[in-house]
Amino acid sequence: MFKKIASDALGLSDIGKIISPEDFDKTESDDYVLHEEGEKIHFLIKSKSDEYCFTNRALIHLDGEKATSSKRNIYRYDYYKYPISNVSVETAGTVDLDLEIKFSIGKQTVSVDISKKEGEAIADLYKSLVTISHIQDTNDRKKKFAKDSLQVSQSLFNDNRFQEGVISKEFAEATKFAFEWYTATYDENTQKDFGEVFDKYIQN
Repeated sequence: MFKKIASDALGLSDIGKIISPEDFDKTESDDYVLHEEGEKIHFLIKSKSDEYCFTNRALIHLDGEKATSSKRNIYRYDYYKYPISNVSVETAGTVDLDLEIKFSIGKQTVSVDISKKEGEAIADLYKSLVTISHIQDTNDRKKKFAKDSLQVSQSLFNDNRFQEGVISKEFAEATKFAFEWYTATYDENTQKDFGEVFDKYIQN
């Protein structure tokens, strides 16, 4: 009992370890990376029960219910579907042996304890996640602006100018234009690969 309380107080209960690139292929996470689609691991944290694998396209989380159990739940959070927010680092105190990085991805909150010796590496991960969150926010704003612009154009278009006999043609052209507009806006402002961001801050 005392040992457990002491380990929790010192942050020893389940401290994550940063895995070096040459050992990425020795982790369970590597089996779930879409290598065939050009997906690449950039940062990987492994604890007794969990793995947090940051690729250029997603966070892959192997969630172990218990450190003593081999059972795992695998969750994938693609960045273009799950925006990153609320990124923070809780630095180690005087008696602490670990620090903590926290962030939200979609509605999921992630909190990982890391040895305070890894502070520099965690700072690089922090900067990568913050930069990705900024890009995601900017892209979301652009998509909203495009949608608002189309709605303004639509309100000007719907001024009862349709003439009898041409409404079907006008409707078809307007529908085609709207579809192409939304598709182009989505493609231009939806980033799925953030490899350049990780490469900028994380030197493997």
